[in-house]
Amino acid sequence: MESLLQHLERFSELLAVSRTTHVSTWDPTTVRRALQWARYLRHVHRRFGRHVRVRTALERRLRSQWRQKGASGSAPVPGLNFQALGRCDLLLPLRLLENRALGDAAYHYLLQQLFPGPGVPDADEEALQGSLARLARRRSAVHMLRFNGYGENSVFEESVLKTQAELLLERLGEVPKAEAEGPSRFLSTLWDRLPQNNFLKVIAAALLLPPSSPRPQGEELELDTPKTPGEGGQELVRWLLAKSDVMAAFCHDLPVGLLTSVAGRHPEFFRAYLGLLTDWGRHLHYDLQKGTWVGAEPQHVSWEELYGRFQSLCQAPPPLKDEVLTALESCKAQDGDFQVPGLSIWTDLLFALGSGS
Repeated sequence: MESLLQHLERFSELLAVSRTTHVSTWDPTTVRRALQWARYLRHVHRRFGRHVRVRTALERRLRSQWRQKGASGSAPVPGLNFQALGRCDLLLPLRLLENRALGDAAYHYLLQQLFPGPGVPDADEEALQGSLARLARRRSAVHMLRFNGYGENSVFEESVLKTQAELLLERLGEVPKAEAEGPSRFLSTLWDRLPQNNFLKVIAAALLLPPSSPRPQGEELELDTPKTPGEGGQELVRWLLAKSDVMAAFCHDLPVGLLTSVAGRHPEFFRAYLGLLTDWGRHLHYDLQKGTWVGAEPQHVSWEELYGRFQSLCQAPPPLKDEVLTALESCKAQDGDFQVPGLSIWTDLLFALGSGS
């Protein structure tokens, strides 16, 4: 146990060094030893991954060591826990490839080790190369999702948004299904790191992408086959409904017509959107001096905004219009079923929509 913990501690330091200019002193031999070390720790992860007692003990000692390192002012690699050991042989070469300080000889040796070319196939090498390729696609997708400089070119904006939406669904489809809360955690990370207003537009564009063509027979049997746009859209809707703050921003900040289009494609979103609109309506009160409905707080939507959203939904094809009017009639009845303006916002909305009885 002690020997293994020493290996982990030293490899943590090695990972930290791999991002610094110190790698300029590395030669091919150093790179080879570092890669062998990473493969050894991946082997440790495979060997003890299902041994709960050993794994728990290692996790406890690792956390204790990282706290001691932090208290002493050192800087261990964040997130290097037992689970991360299975990716050591991926994490180390990726950092070295990104470090321009790595010398030419060491760099060429690293490439030869990662991509040896044709020859006797090696399952581990093929798996590593596949993982590196997926990481490259994922990082490219994230960089593309960060782009939001459209200027005034609406055609260019539409094209970029569509590309970003396709990349989002593709990346979402690569999140392992077996990973607990994988899609949700991935989307929450993007929400925290990307420009949020643009990310909302990308989500809407993704939810409006047409379904993909059926997969060839047998392709669905592959474990890592990416999800279709329809499946990715369901993941997006589930995430939106679970994140009340994101859902509120989505329904408040995006254009009314865009929200109606999304509601027409996704019934679960439509029901949540309608519920949010009725909740917004309950925060408005009638101002006798102004002769209109106003919000109690500055962040509350105005009468004009609320009416515009209901009007757009009522202009959509059935069943959206019918369900909206039914919901408003129900709210009106619960509010006292008033027939004169100024007493119930639901009565006034029905009158404004031309459906007052």
